[in-house]
Amino acid sequence: MQHEDTAKLEYALTHGNYKTRKLAAEALEHIAKPCSIPALLKCINDKVHNVSVACLNALERISPNDELIKTVVNRRFKWVNDIREKREKFEANKNVKYTIYRWRRTSKESFDRVKEQLKKPIR
Repeated sequence: MQHEDTAKLEYALTHGNYKTRKLAAEALEHIAKPCSIPALLKCINDKVHNVSVACLNALERISPNDELIKTVVNRRFKWVNDIREKREKFEANKNVKYTIYRWRRTSKESFDRVKEQLKKPIR
């Protein structure tokens, strides 16, 4: 693609709706020109997560060896890694059964008491 097309995509990345911004970031990822790095860095903090993820993916592909971009991408994708770790931990402990009661069942006792009171006729 030509430089003019890159400028149009960068404009769409900053001024379009969220679908257009996401598609522009993906197109800039496929073009992989280093001149579009500043526009992608500006759009990392987009309100729509899909747009910011697309920008981070584009940055990661355009310059995988740049230390600054590596640290930015790792810090921004930290929330994704946290979600994955929580899901893996949940799946690992899914079949574990606890036989020890951690708290006294006072709520069950009060529920049974209310249930008995509701059985009585109203005067």
